[in-house]
This record gives sequence, C-alpha cells and structure tokens, in this order.
Amino acid sequence: MYFAALLARTEDGWEASDTELDDVETLSDLADLAREASPDEDTVLVLIEQEDAWFGVVRVDGEEDPRIYVSDAAAAARSSYGEILLTDELLGRDPDDGDDLDALDLDGTEDGESDGDDVDAEDAEGGSGAVGAAESVPHGPVGDALILDDLGVSETDLRLMSTDAVTEIAESLGASETLETVR
Repeated sequence: MYFAALLARTEDGWEASDTELDDVETLSDLADLAREASPDEDTVLVLIEQEDAWFGVVRVDGEEDPRIYVSDAAAAARSSYGEILLTDELLGRDPDDGDDLDALDLDGTEDGESDGDDVDAEDAEGGSGAVGAAESVPHGPVGDALILDDLGVSETDLRLMSTDAVTEIAESLGASETLETVR
C-alpha cells in the first residue's frame, strides 16, 4: 500500500494535500505537480511511502531542480513510484551508458538477422539489459540525506526512519495534524 502527500510551506505554516501519482511518469512531472501546490514558489515536499518497504522525499524549492532522498533504492526500484525517483543521476549512473544504444542495430544486418551469438547470449541473460540495470541499484538509502536538515530533520534522523517515516517527518516539521487531514 502506498501513501503520497504534498506538504507546501506557506507563510501560515504547512499545508497538506493528498496526491494521486497515477498520471506522474517522470521526475519532471512530479516536480511540476509540486510546483502547482505552491504558486508562491515556496518549499514543497512530496512524501511517498510504501508500507514497511521504503519511503522517498522530493523537495522542490521554486524553479530549482528537485532534491531527492530514497530510504532503500533496491526496494523502490521494484515500485513504479520508486522508479520515478531513481534517476540515473541519483544512482550515480551515466545516462549515456544506458542500454538504449545497445538495443540499436548498428552492425549492418537486417532486422531479424543475427551476425553471431550476441542475441543468444542476451536471451540467455533474460532480456535486453534490464536485469543488469536492476542489479546496479544499491540496497539502502540514496540521494540527498540533508534534504530536510534546514527544516529540523537531520541526516542521522532521516536515515534512522523506517516504517512510518512520513508521519515522523511531519511531526518533526510541526505538520502532523495537517498531514493527518489527508491521510
């Protein structure tokens, strides 16, 4: 079970809104959704939690690039919502090293023709390289552990959070009652 909410920091304190992530396909979509929650370019936190598995925090400050923290990248990689957060940059991968170029047929053969054992070896590994990408996702936290430091949640506190992290974060921010209105 997932829970996702937006917490927007305003002059009057934190405002929470429940959010549907069904139409969100990329980190850019998620950042746009967060920016819509605060027309004054205030800080917006997107809190995502999969019960007992992982949680993620995305922080959007105005037009700046979003900052991300994920508690367990390997667990999040098995989730469609987690995949949105696990960018190549966050995982320390070079996007140019992706499997997209490997999938292109640049060896001069016609579609469907094989020039050797390359296709057979790829089939034996179970596909087009996705397994290798999944295996490269680390177990444990990734991202900006100082994402909430200026808001009163230290790196240590964030790393120690587990099962009900979204509630713990909201309590630390003084926004627990606000968050409960959308739970």
